Amino acid sequence: MSNIETAGTYSLGGHTVSRLGYGAMQLAGPGVFGPPKDRDAALAVLRAAVAAGVNHIDTSDFYGPHVTNQIIREALYPYSGNLTIVTKIGATRGADGSWNPAFSAEALTQAVHDNLRNLGVETLDVVNLRVMFAMGPAEGSIAETLGVLVNLQRQGLVRHIGLSNVTANQLAEARAMAEIVCVQNEYNLAHRGDDVLIDDLARANIAYVPFFPLGGFNPLQSTILSDVAARLGATPMQVALAWLLQRSPNILLIPGTSSVAHLNENLAAATLELPAAEVAALNGIAGA
Repeated sequence: MSNIETAGTYSLGGHTVSRLGYGAMQLAGPGVFGPPKDRDAALAVLRAAVAAGVNHIDTSDFYGPHVTNQIIREALYPYSGNLTIVTKIGATRGADGSWNPAFSAEALTQAVHDNLRNLGVETLDVVNLRVMFAMGPAEGSIAETLGVLVNLQRQGLVRHIGLSNVTANQLAEARAMAEIVCVQNEYNLAHRGDDVLIDDLARANIAYVPFFPLGGFNPLQSTILSDVAARLGATPMQVALAWLLQRSPNILLIPGTSSVAHLNENLAAATLELPAAEVAALNGIAGA
């Protein structure tokens, strides 16, 4: 059994995907802007991920911009029938690399067409509406912007809709308008504000895709994680990923890297068993 198979699978909009996927953000240049230093290495890591059994890739055409999707197409097209590519819209990049909200109907429509063109497909598997009211989720209606994406879905350009950087209230508003297949928010050992939301989504058979698995740890929290990792003979990232896989069956992971060696380390997290005592230590990180 491969590492990927050990992680198990989940149905994402009717697509059976490995719970341990791959996030393509790091394939672009520094600051997720411009081309990578080594395009051949970027192509290699994508091909290695798919060869290892990864069939869920997370991307966006505002990575680069355009660069990451073009690399995915070069590396993997024509795509395997079991590969699910999830992209996101709701932002553009300035000439200085800045991230700018882009929620007008024109901007959202253009973003979908940019993703289609650069990935080389006629329909996008899943499109996440990235809500950028603030760095973290902030309350506010998303009905108008989501309505644009729903219309694009009706046109056949988008199969399934997801949400990113949203609150529970925004999710409820969205579910009254369309089927939502996934939610992508920041969540990790140190930031567990979505605990209730994750459990609610699991009961509704909706995937939860956490980003920044090691983001925002204070020194004490990092020390606790590192100590657990040392006792288990693993890396802190492997422990953080293994904990997320254990946290709930609807959690899908998208760790990113531009290195094949680091990719293999991440995939090995699927086979890492966390003893009860270590789980208790890890569960205490959020309050540390």
